Amino acid sequence: MPLAAERQERILAAVRKHGMVRLADLVAQLGVTPVTVRRDVTLLADRGLVQRVHGGIALPHRAQAPQTREGVPGTYGPMATHALVGMVVPSVEYYWPPVIQGAHTAVAAARGRLVMRASRWEDPAEDRRQVNALLERGVQALLVAPTTSGSAAMELLRWLRSLTLPVVLVERRPPQELATLALDAVMTAHALGAGLAVRHLVTLGHHRIALITTHQSPTSKALRAGWQDAVGVLGLESHEGLDMEVPSYGSPGWAKTYTCVLKWCRGQGVRSLLVHSDREAIGLIERGRELGISVPHDLAIVTYDDEIGAASDPPLTAVRPQKFRLGVLAAELALAKVSEVGEEGPVHRLELWPNVVVRESCGTVPTPEPL
Repeated sequence: MPLAAERQERILAAVRKHGMVRLADLVAQLGVTPVTVRRDVTLLADRGLVQRVHGGIALPHRAQAPQTREGVPGTYGPMATHALVGMVVPSVEYYWPPVIQGAHTAVAAARGRLVMRASRWEDPAEDRRQVNALLERGVQALLVAPTTSGSAAMELLRWLRSLTLPVVLVERRPPQELATLALDAVMTAHALGAGLAVRHLVTLGHHRIALITTHQSPTSKALRAGWQDAVGVLGLESHEGLDMEVPSYGSPGWAKTYTCVLKWCRGQGVRSLLVHSDREAIGLIERGRELGISVPHDLAIVTYDDEIGAASDPPLTAVRPQKFRLGVLAAELALAKVSEVGEEGPVHRLELWPNVVVRESCGTVPTPEPL
């Protein structure tokens, strides 16, 4: 049996010679098992050296004559009309309704129809099941917010790339291991949003800013990276120990944990918080009131999300992702891809900046501490 490096070089040579090679032919040529060929092909595809196609592989860049169908104008060019677009999201609650509404609005404007399926958080098998249901339904494009961590998730992403219809990731990007996987994606710049929050608090005179997140949210990782980056770039004093994870508001033990966090912050002289998300920020205000901690006089809070921030008491300053617009752009990109016939256009990785909405929860400069 040839070594892996030799097999992969022979696979590349075959693809360069023929343009497209069937997996069954590679098995026969190399004299190895289908499992071995699939493993080699996966490694080559992950490195961006080949592209999976139905039943085989091809070079990732092939010259093709561009052809387009007429469609209604869109952000990315003419959009296909009367298209059936499928959408798979991990939840239909809280964060996702505005995204779904945006996608629906864009598809309806192109006289098409959006068909939505709900999956489950961190469940690649369910993601795939729901996508298959939409494929059987006959959709012409897919908007998907899949799980992106773990080996099963990476296999799911490879499979999505192998489909013959346009796929646009929504609020997701392929992990670093699949950096060259040619999947379009439209997402919020969450790390930048955390940096905007830190900078706003610094302009108010705060220099120690705790990050409060829940373990349930996939957004937490990006917020943590943005918070850490802003602290470093701005030259703030050590923030070691100021990254805290709490239970979701209303879950067992939430009140006790929030009380402990607030007492610890008060003892450490920490007077500003970046909290993900609105519910947790409201819970912290509630517990703070019980402890005699006034927001914003004693403690400044910026929430990340702004679903219900304006209804808080006091109203919450918030970093607000552009969820509706995100859904619109993802759908417009998918419809533009449907309208392209025989053309392998550019891969889009679009990031939308969130906005900072200033309200009462952190609108004041903190009282200077005595020397």
